[in-house]
Amino acid sequence: SYPIEVLDKKNVKQGTTATVNMYVDLPHQFKGTHMSRFIEVLNDYRGEITIRNMSEILKEISRSLEAQSAHMELSFKYFIEKEAPVSKSKSLMGYDCRFIGAYTAGNGEDFILEVTVPVMNLCPCSKEISETAAHNQRGEVVVRVRFNDFVWIEDIVSLVEQSASCDLYA
Repeated sequence: SYPIEVLDKKNVKQGTTATVNMYVDLPHQFKGTHMSRFIEVLNDYRGEITIRNMSEILKEISRSLEAQSAHMELSFKYFIEKEAPVSKSKSLMGYDCRFIGAYTAGNGEDFILEVTVPVMNLCPCSKEISETAAHNQRGEVVVRVRFNDFVWIEDIVSLVEQSASCDLYA
């Protein structure tokens, strides 16, 4: 676990804790890696680990470990304030997110943003057999976006929630 900052469309930045997974491909002559170098690189960027500098971090890991490629996954909970439609109560809704980044010498960087959005949908079977009422069911929509330009988490959440039968609230 490691503290990171995620860019927040409304509040500029949001601090959160990420589960970090880092790995490299090692040259064939190496029998193992110096695991402490992963932590050294993370510590060099402490307080400034964002999607915007993930490329720099990956390149530094690759250079530090003499690897042709480096990979990093940051899994974290991201919160968006939502207002309930009836009570007008405001609360924070949590979304599971993941930044997945890779750097390969000669091929450059690759980034994926993954967002899991809980939704409520009208049950199609229930609707089909019911004349007056049908029930809803909860589900999760997992979206993975490969991108070169910046993408807001809030925009992905909004797109998914607009496609569902209705939003969920904390």
